[in-house]
Amino acid sequence: MPDRAADDDLRRRRTQRADARALALHERYRGKVQTVSKVPIGGFDDFAMWYTPGVAAPCRAIAADPTSAYRYTNKGNTIAIVSNGTRVLGLGDIGPAAGLPVMEGKALLFKCLGGVDAVPLCIDARSADDVVRVVEAVAPSFGGINLEDIAQPMCFRVLAAARQRVSIPVWHDDQQGSATAVLAGLTNALALVGKALRRVRIALIGIGAANVSTYRLLKAAGADAGAIVACDSRGTLHRGRADIEAQRAVFDEKWRVCCESNADRVVGGIDTALRGADVCLAFAGSGPGLVSADAVRAMNRDAIVFACGNPTPEIWPDDAHAAGARIVATGRSDFPNQVNNALVFPGLFRGVLDVQASTITDEMALAAAQALASAIPRARLADDCILPRLDDPALAADVAAAVGVAAQRQGVARVRWDAARLRANALEVIARARAATAALIEAGTIAPIDDAEAP
Repeated sequence: MPDRAADDDLRRRRTQRADARALALHERYRGKVQTVSKVPIGGFDDFAMWYTPGVAAPCRAIAADPTSAYRYTNKGNTIAIVSNGTRVLGLGDIGPAAGLPVMEGKALLFKCLGGVDAVPLCIDARSADDVVRVVEAVAPSFGGINLEDIAQPMCFRVLAAARQRVSIPVWHDDQQGSATAVLAGLTNALALVGKALRRVRIALIGIGAANVSTYRLLKAAGADAGAIVACDSRGTLHRGRADIEAQRAVFDEKWRVCCESNADRVVGGIDTALRGADVCLAFAGSGPGLVSADAVRAMNRDAIVFACGNPTPEIWPDDAHAAGARIVATGRSDFPNQVNNALVFPGLFRGVLDVQASTITDEMALAAAQALASAIPRARLADDCILPRLDDPALAADVAAAVGVAAQRQGVARVRWDAARLRANALEVIARARAATAALIEAGTIAPIDDAEAP
C-alpha cells in the first residue's frame, strides 16, 4: 500500500524547493520581459528618422487612414494582457500588483512561442465597467486584447461588453483558451478509448470561467448537453437550483447550464456527478482530495480525468490511475498530458494578428482545438501523450494557420492569406523572436541561469 503521508510530504518539500528557486530567479532578473528596439540605430542622425521630424509622416498617414497603423507601427504584432488580479491562478483575489508576475510570464510565452509582442497591463479596476473602459481606452495601441485572471461572473460581463465596444479581437484565456485546450485533449483521449463525444457522459467539476466556456465549446463540437452534469460548491446544476435562478441576472451563464444540461436531473455532489460518467473535467482549483478516489472508481470503464486546478490538481494523477482512470491530465508541466491554455494562445493570436481579425469566434476556437489535437500523429497518441508539448516548434504555426483560415471563412479577417503562407510566416516570426533572445544571451546581455546561485 502506498504511504500517502510520505507522498504528501515529498510533494510539499518539492513545492517548497521550487518556490524558493522561483523567488530567487525572479529577484535576480527583476521580472521576465523587457522592450528592445527592432530598428537599426547607426548614429545620432537616425533618431531624426525614427522620431522627430521623420515620425510625422507616418502619423499623418495613419490620421488619414487608421488601418494603416498596421503598416507603419507594431500594432499588428502587439496585444495587451489585461488583468485586475481578482482571480490569479488558484491564489484568488490578490490584486493587480501581485498578479504582475503571471502577466509577465504570459508575455514571455507569447513572444517565445508565438513571436507576439505582449504588454502586461495590471489595472486597479474593481468593476466590469471599469475594466471595459480601460480596454476601450487602450485599444488603439494594440492588435488584440487578452483578458486574464478576472473573477467570475465579472469576467463574463467584461468579455461580452469589450467584444461589442472595440474593433479588435478580445479573448479571455481563462475561459476560451482553457476550453480550447480541453477540447483538443479530450478529442484525442476519446479517440484512444474508442468513445464518441456525442455519446459520452461528462461531469464538469467547478463551473467557473473555464468550465462555463468548456460547456459552450463542447456543445459547439457536438456533445450532448443533456449528458453533461455540472457541479459547483453547492451540488449539481439542474432546473431546480432556485439559488442560481434567483440570481440569474448575475449568473446568467450558470442558469443557462442549469436549463440545458443534466437531462436526468441528477441531484447531489461531486461523487454523484461522477457516478457513471465517462469524463471528468475539473476546474475547481481547491486542491487534491476535492475529487476522491472513490468517485473515480464509480466512473465508467476507460474513464478520462482532467484535473486542471492550478497550481494543485483536484486529484493527484497517481491516485486517479490507482482508482481506475485510464487517461489522466492536469494543468501542470511536471505530469504527462498537460492541458493548459498556453498550448493555445500563442498560435491563436499569431493567426489572429496576421489576418488582422476583428474578433475571435467559436469557430476559430474549434479550428484551434482541431489543429492542436492533430499536432500529434495518430500513431504517436498514447494514454500519457494526448497533447503536444509547449516547446514543439511547429505547434503555434499549425494553430495560427488554422485560426487564420477560419477567420477568413467567417468573414472577420482584413487580410487574405492561405494556410501555407500563414504557417510559413508564423514559423519565420517565431524563429526571429527566438533568435533575438539567443543573441542577447550569447552577447551576455541576458545572463545565463547559474543553478549554483538558485536554491
